Amino acid sequence: MVQDFRELRIWQNGMQIVKQSYLLTKQFPKEEIFGLVSQVRRAAVSIPSNVAEGFARNHDNEYRQFLYIALGSCAELETHFEITKQLNYCKNDELAEVQNLIKLEIKMILRMIKSL
Repeated sequence: MVQDFRELRIWQNGMQIVKQSYLLTKQFPKEEIFGLVSQVRRAAVSIPSNVAEGFARNHDNEYRQFLYIALGSCAELETHFEITKQLNYCKNDELAEVQNLIKLEIKMILRMIKSL
C-alpha cells in the first residue's frame, strides 16, 4: 500500500517532466521569459503537484478530479512543446525525450483514473 505520493511512479515521472521542461526552457530566447517559458514551467509543475494534492485528499472522487487537472496540464504542455518545435527553440531530439515522458504520464494518469 502506497503511503506517500513520492512513492507513486506517476508522481516520479511528473517530476522528470518538470526537470526536463526547466532544462529545455533555459535555452529559449530571453524575450520568452514571461511568455512561453513561464507557460511551459507552470504547466509542467502542475502535473506532479496535482497528482500529489489529489493523493493527499484521501477520497477517490477528489483524487480523480485532480488527476483530470493533471491530464489537462499534460495536454497544455504538449501544445507548448508543439509551439516550441514550430518556432525552432530547441532540437527535435531534445523535445522527443520530454514528449515521450508526457505520453507515458498521460497513460499512467488514465490508468490511475480507471482504477479509482
